[in-house]
Amino acid sequence: MFSIPPSNPPSSAPKSAAPAAGAGDVVKDSSDRAFMVDVIEASQSVPVIVDFWAPWCGPCKQLGPVIEKVVRAAKGAVRLVKIDTDKDPMIASQLRVQSIPAVFAFFQGRPVDGFMGAKPESELKAFVEKLVKLAKSAGAGADDPLEEALLQAKEMVEEGDLQGAMDLYSQILQADPENAAAYAGIVRCFIAAQDLEKARTMLDRAPEGIAKDKELANVRAELDLLEQAADAGPIAELQEAVDAAPDDHQARFDLAMALFAAGRREEAVDALLHIVRRDRTWNEDGARKQLVKFFEAFGPTDPLTVQTRRKLSTILFS
Repeated sequence: MFSIPPSNPPSSAPKSAAPAAGAGDVVKDSSDRAFMVDVIEASQSVPVIVDFWAPWCGPCKQLGPVIEKVVRAAKGAVRLVKIDTDKDPMIASQLRVQSIPAVFAFFQGRPVDGFMGAKPESELKAFVEKLVKLAKSAGAGADDPLEEALLQAKEMVEEGDLQGAMDLYSQILQADPENAAAYAGIVRCFIAAQDLEKARTMLDRAPEGIAKDKELANVRAELDLLEQAADAGPIAELQEAVDAAPDDHQARFDLAMALFAAGRREEAVDALLHIVRRDRTWNEDGARKQLVKFFEAFGPTDPLTVQTRRKLSTILFS
């Protein structure tokens, strides 16, 4: 149905310079009490990255200096706030942080991205660059032609006009060859058309500059899950098996994958939560690990991710 666009389409849009550094240090220590000022209010004008850490945490010591270096290199385009969870645990608890280091990015008063664990410098640079682009597009407003085109293409996908969306995403890539949202959009068009082979080929050909971007990471996780679900079996048969043997966790796990492939995300999540609730250790913690993969596919700020993380935390710590 679709053809894969060239991996390196010509660029006709010059790259704009990074914003100038603002007043004061772009890296600072903060607390639960100062969170509203240092993060929520500050993020109204510039993205603010929050690093939840503790002195005893080895990976935190690895991540801290590198993320500070990357943020300072952005010259004021983003800021970094560090919160010691031993001294100030309240905000981390409200955000359902289960392990550290945990990093959240806020913009215009709300969380927009995040990750857990130490990351290499290259991935941190991509993380910061995405936040810079987000801030620029917000500053450009609704008159930004690329942002308008991305919104229009997304609406086309939702309406089922996959060819129209593919054409529009391709035009965006002509103007901005490393537009991760447009590249991921094309992959999602292939997925929507149930052409997983072309979706995989497109991902494998992603330009190096965006290969590890969060947009592509999310769609890659989704594709991995769909490929895994290919052998799950028909939903009706799996539901019958689960109804006949409620503690047949493998059947319920397969049902979750079949539901995910059918776009029934909430039901898929509920099936995996049921397994965790009944037997946390089943298949070497397989249900919980699969939920983590779901979170990667949905994205950290997706309402279903946030809601399910809360439910999972309740089950694990009850």
